[in-house]
Amino acid sequence: MIRKATFLVSNSDLNKCPKPDRAEIAFIGRSNVGKSSLINMLTGVKELAKTSQKPGKTQLINHFTIDERWYLVDLPGYGFAKVSKDKKVKWEKMISDYLTTRSNLCGVFVLIDSRLEPQTIDLEFLNWCGEEDVPFVVAFTKADKQSKTQTDRNVKLFLNKLVEIFGDTPDYFVTSAEKGQGKEAVVQYLTDLVAEFESQR
Repeated sequence: MIRKATFLVSNSDLNKCPKPDRAEIAFIGRSNVGKSSLINMLTGVKELAKTSQKPGKTQLINHFTIDERWYLVDLPGYGFAKVSKDKKVKWEKMISDYLTTRSNLCGVFVLIDSRLEPQTIDLEFLNWCGEEDVPFVVAFTKADKQSKTQTDRNVKLFLNKLVEIFGDTPDYFVTSAEKGQGKEAVVQYLTDLVAEFESQR
């Protein structure tokens, strides 16, 4: 259970991120995948991460302190945000530098919209994570937005694609920010990641 979540700092400069002295878990996904809503649901703080109907709202690396013990990080989305090419290149570099060099990063939740069939952009991003040894877990979002049958079908299609890429199925969760689906399991997973990180220090 997450008891306390507070915003710490936003920036675009990796060197200005908090000292990497505690476990850190990041959340990332395509623009408008429901990232902020999921973070707010998991932490129980309604306005912690700013939600928006407009893709590309998160443009910085946002750090939140959880239970005075670890950092949750809200990363800019990848994909369809309407920004200039220049800005896009900067974002991508900022995100890839963060994911590959942050020494205390012990997990990255990659969010996938469960309403959609497998999207190339998501598969390419996960493939990149695999190549760069970024420790990821998949969270399917918006499971309440269609029938369970449809959600199960899309999740299965996506996982089959990941088996083609990686040879097996990564850890994954099916979530709904609106209904609270998956909250307990995800929070337990986060807790376990943090405990594992702390035990190795």
